[in-house]
Amino acid sequence: MSDVARKLAGKLVTAAEAISHIESGRRIFLGSGGAEPQTLVRGLCDDAERLHDVEVCSLLTLGAAEHVKERFLGHFRHNAYFIGANVRQAVREGRADYTPIFLSEIPELLRTRPQRPDVALVQLAPPDEDGFCSLGIHVDIQLAAVEQARLVIAEINPNMPRTHGQSRVPLDKIDWCVETRTPLLELPVSGTPDDIALEIGMHVARLVSNGSCLQLGIGAIPDAVARFLDDRHHLGVHTEMFSDGLLPLIEAGNVDNSQKSVLPGRIVTSFTMGSRRLYEWLDDNPKVEFYPSDFVNDPRVIAQNDRVVAINSALEVDLTGQVCADSIGYRFYSGIGGQVDFIRGAAMSKGGKPIIALPSTAKGGNLSRIVPKLAEGAGVVTSRGDVHWVVTEYGAAYLHGKTIRERALALASIAHPDFRKELEDHIREKHYGFVDASVFRHDLDPYPHEWTRVRSFGDEELTVRPLKAEDATKLRSFFYTHSLETIYHRYFTVKRDLTPDEALHLCSVDYTQRMAFGAFTKGDERIVAVARYDLHPRSGFAETALVVGEEWRARGIGTALLSLLADYAKTKDIRGIRAEIAAGNQGMVRIHRRLGHEVKWDSVGNVYRIEHVFPRKNASDAPAPETREATA
Repeated sequence: MSDVARKLAGKLVTAAEAISHIESGRRIFLGSGGAEPQTLVRGLCDDAERLHDVEVCSLLTLGAAEHVKERFLGHFRHNAYFIGANVRQAVREGRADYTPIFLSEIPELLRTRPQRPDVALVQLAPPDEDGFCSLGIHVDIQLAAVEQARLVIAEINPNMPRTHGQSRVPLDKIDWCVETRTPLLELPVSGTPDDIALEIGMHVARLVSNGSCLQLGIGAIPDAVARFLDDRHHLGVHTEMFSDGLLPLIEAGNVDNSQKSVLPGRIVTSFTMGSRRLYEWLDDNPKVEFYPSDFVNDPRVIAQNDRVVAINSALEVDLTGQVCADSIGYRFYSGIGGQVDFIRGAAMSKGGKPIIALPSTAKGGNLSRIVPKLAEGAGVVTSRGDVHWVVTEYGAAYLHGKTIRERALALASIAHPDFRKELEDHIREKHYGFVDASVFRHDLDPYPHEWTRVRSFGDEELTVRPLKAEDATKLRSFFYTHSLETIYHRYFTVKRDLTPDEALHLCSVDYTQRMAFGAFTKGDERIVAVARYDLHPRSGFAETALVVGEEWRARGIGTALLSLLADYAKTKDIRGIRAEIAAGNQGMVRIHRRLGHEVKWDSVGNVYRIEHVFPRKNASDAPAPETREATA
């Protein structure tokens, strides 16, 4: 037995054994697309009763996504960087989340502590003789997740192609392996594009010259474009993804990548989804190299190639050129993906052409996709300043550098004829030769920024500031660092989890009757301590609570937070503070005594009780907030 085989054997376990190493409250990264580790996902669901408040993050998966089912509420919550069909209903019903972000930026997001995965579940090709597995058909954001996760669990599957580029993962990086021979998830090969897709494909193909470098995605329109490029020569491919539709051009020699500047002679991509035929073609194919999304989708890298033609889709485009691609009104549908990355990269490319291609109508022709204004709640993925070409089956409109009037008329001209009258009426009604001077008033932010401080505790500098609703995720992460003893001292009960609703309630203070300060690390903004009060309206006293993370104690953080909380309470005409401290919590007793608070033992309740009355002062004598602020 070779050293590599021996090392692999030492890591091999069952799926159940591997999943048993995952703890509640962790963030799990789930492998992408056709590389989703199906056996591990089933194992995760089988072990759901043991796990609580686990966040499952992914780019896009093709599996059944059982973990988003309603029966797993409280156990798993999905966070999609791009919404696929398998999680769309869960997002719509509020059982799963969507994070809008450029694909090029996700790897860096996964490297930062707030979003860094605790666990990565991936599917890899078996190790080679040098001890390296392969990420295969999905490098995208997976490489960053594997590099950053503290626990890496891999399905080792000989059906996964070995791919070239930056796809290797050392066996030493993997903690546990599960062997499987499950067929990779496939994307159904689209049949012959319909007439509308073919018309759009023909218009787009007219914008592609010999020597162009293509970004082609997945779907009927990219496949239709490829059908009209069989007379082009020396095409190159630099794309975030591709599918079977590109294979005929490659096999016929239309794509030879000879005129590319970035890795000439090779197709550059970050992932593929398609048929088994595509996966077999990719296996050990030196013509295709896979790289992470922060390289492939970096607009500065894309722009190094000349004549980049980037073809992306949209749900609707308004008459000024704003592109909505991730939502239908308030209903989130897909994601930002790499659209803006490639639109901007193509725009910077010498001779480049950024293209938005879409059918002119939806819902069987009853709804125009070229609209007077975006639907209420619809988000702008690509701004009007980024848009160059918009293509429908009725032609191509060039918008870059055009006035609003010129844009509106150009877009109306490629809309479906049944809707052009409505669009033209809107153009006249809105006087699109003029700038809309409407001014919107916004409510003042009630957040007390002036109470933010930057303080040094030993050799560590922390930001101390009031909590806000968006800190709920950070508070939950803080909770799961506590020992059982700390949890009991804080909550006076054995508490195994902190639900999203509970965390949101604890962070959503009104800054008067309910107040909370947190101490945050600089940069990644981890919570290391929290002090709060809740005003008892009848007595006029504020009930306080304080918790400091175990590794952050004995630095004066608790004393500083409780002192600041008292100073704040004095400005709200609160009579004083009260607290109950568990018998074993001597550290908290010392903090109160250090602040001059009288501590009394209650033998009946078996707790220490603190009641500290604030000295009466004039309003002008209240502690002045510090002026030095940190970014809140």
